Amino acid sequence: MQKIKLSGSNKKLLSEFSENQKPNESCALLFGKDDIVLDLFLTENIEKSPVNFTISNEQLIEGYNMAEEKKMDVIGIFHSHPDSEAYPSNTDKKFMQTNPVVWIIYSGINKNFRAFFLESDIIEIPIEEYS
Repeated sequence: MQKIKLSGSNKKLLSEFSENQKPNESCALLFGKDDIVLDLFLTENIEKSPVNFTISNEQLIEGYNMAEEKKMDVIGIFHSHPDSEAYPSNTDKKFMQTNPVVWIIYSGINKNFRAFFLESDIIEIPIEEYS
């Protein structure tokens, strides 16, 4: 994947959700087609941790079923880093191998979004904002 498209309204929703989940990481599934995020499924971080996140199997199944009903795919995983840069941690890198979709990370420090994709190495891809 070369880029990911995320609407301004979805960015706002994700940043507000992340700020409300502090001090813990927030997480969500991103639904869409190809490289365009069309809908969000805000999930619970069952670890309730400021440095890790886990989406329950029940919510993952619910999310995949919702995406199918909406005729979309799960094209990405979102989570926040409340107290650090928006860059994949070693734990993130490990889970990126088993979840080969775009990972969008929001930094609670500089309030920015960055997107990453794992090929043979971690590649940062641009986020294009659309309205």
